[in-house]
Amino acid sequence: MNIHYSNTETASKLLHALEQRILLLDGAMGTMIQRHGLKDADYHGKRFAGWDVNLKGMNDLLVLTQPDIIRGIHEEYLEAGADILETNSFNATPSDLAR
Repeated sequence: MNIHYSNTETASKLLHALEQRILLLDGAMGTMIQRHGLKDADYHGKRFAGWDVNLKGMNDLLVLTQPDIIRGIHEEYLEAGADILETNSFNATPSDLAR
């Protein structure tokens, strides 16, 4: 399901929903990723297979290298009743990406 809203539309819908009820956020993305027992090669995927650097733990890359896993985790949170999903970008900072 792909739904696209402008920032103004999104904010308006969010505020309206908050006026109606308590909204539930998703949970610990890192914990959900860890249960998959991914190895460094899984983080590299096909896209970064030739890179000679340890990428294990760079969960942000999994959107590119293991999108089905990330999609599945988000779907689990939606099925559990989450109203809001956060992006998988916790470590997408210059210092983490510089390694």
